[in-house]
Amino acid sequence: MLKDIIDKAASGARLSPDETLKLALEADIYALGRLALQTRRRLHSDKTYFVSNQHLNYTNICQNACRFCAFSRRPGDEGAYVLSVDDAAREVASRKDEPIREIHIVGGLNPELPYAYYPDLIRSVKQARPGASVKAFTAVEVAFLAERGGITPLKVLEDLRGAGLDALPGGGAEVFSKALRRQLCPEKISGQAWLDIHRIAHQAGIPSNATMLFGHVESWEDRIDHLQALRDLQDETEGFLCFIPLPYQPRNNPLGAPGPDGLDIMRMMSVSRIFLDNIPHLKAYWVMTGVKTAQMALWYGADDMDGTVTEERIGHAAGAQSPTGLTRKQLTQAIAQAGFTPVERDSHFRTAA
Repeated sequence: MLKDIIDKAASGARLSPDETLKLALEADIYALGRLALQTRRRLHSDKTYFVSNQHLNYTNICQNACRFCAFSRRPGDEGAYVLSVDDAAREVASRKDEPIREIHIVGGLNPELPYAYYPDLIRSVKQARPGASVKAFTAVEVAFLAERGGITPLKVLEDLRGAGLDALPGGGAEVFSKALRRQLCPEKISGQAWLDIHRIAHQAGIPSNATMLFGHVESWEDRIDHLQALRDLQDETEGFLCFIPLPYQPRNNPLGAPGPDGLDIMRMMSVSRIFLDNIPHLKAYWVMTGVKTAQMALWYGADDMDGTVTEERIGHAAGAQSPTGLTRKQLTQAIAQAGFTPVERDSHFRTAA
């Protein structure tokens, strides 16, 4: 039966969750890699995408207390910070000599920030870097703003888009299992609420990414259920640009799980590429995998390595051992050394001119 599933996947036919679970648990890593690479090459040949981008984590103050997070602080804690709108604009403008095409903005759920801060932040970043797209605020942040403002998530998204929002990042999905969310992030919105906000965004013409945090206390059944929910929503809206499997970072947080090893990361990449037949791109996020593992992931289905990043804070707070940023030259060299062709893109995966 496993051979039948492998043959079915090799033909490009859609796999059921049960078939995918059997493939994930029983197929050897080389068979998975061959299937995922075949799919990746059918979609993208040997192209590997990257973006010249800058991360902006505007605050680490957060009212939630996710068990896997080492970034968040409470008001008054040592190390707690908030960037003013002007400070954020100055931080973006300080890199004006670099060819940055995307500003990625996420932060904590800070109860001290007024609603107006968020559209003002996007507006000021757009003014500081008018040629770049702004990918900002997870579904968790959108839900927080809707609750704080007594308005709908659609109204929040409309306000943000009016200020210059181009896309939503995929963070906050974690793993959709209700039981695991109660254990990992009980204060966070439900998996269904995350999906609902992305549905609203897609229907409003705002594309987004999707993520899953894996390698902590979840099972393969939990992983496949998560992927199924994403595939179902993509069938409905076609709004997801990219899926990003995020390996859990085990340091400096109370969860205590060991995190995934390299083989588990490759298996997760391969299964994601095989199963998510309707999401065009799969990202090996080098910040949380490390550069060498991300290079290997290109042979296991990934076609994107994210970007230059220039000072990522959230993964590194949890112990990520990668650099906090890469130069454009370093990133293109890493892709070429892995045997693939670097292609610079924008937030919507359009090839850069």
